[in-house]
Amino acid sequence: MARFIKGGKVVIVLQGRYAGKKAVIVKNFDEGTKERPYPHAIVAGIERYPLKVTKTMTQRKVAARSHVKPFIKVVNYAHLMPTRYSLELEEIKSAVSAETFMEPTQRAVAKKAVRASLEKRYVAGKNKWFFTKLRF
Repeated sequence: MARFIKGGKVVIVLQGRYAGKKAVIVKNFDEGTKERPYPHAIVAGIERYPLKVTKTMTQRKVAARSHVKPFIKVVNYAHLMPTRYSLELEEIKSAVSAETFMEPTQRAVAKKAVRASLEKRYVAGKNKWFFTKLRF
């Protein structure tokens, strides 16, 4: 079977709290681990997408509406749907690792780093599809 779930691939979470949200794979575990003996991946995604911005808005309002609320999670492959899109994630990869999930403070620090990286990418205008809600 071809391994198409690789780091940098944009996926859609299908089950759980973040169902219907877009995420990017940070690290994948095709064979599983001792704690999780099933194929899974560490994903970083967008819990709350940035709002629409128009030309007439002030810079302060644009900055407020450009906020992104991220999430990081370990997800079973069965609960992910890959897309054709991919993302460069060097900044995110350095912030999120398997040890990040051991302690809540490490997780909070990682989420802040992911948030900064995603907001910088959004403001730069890169990967527009990733920052829009899914249409049903």
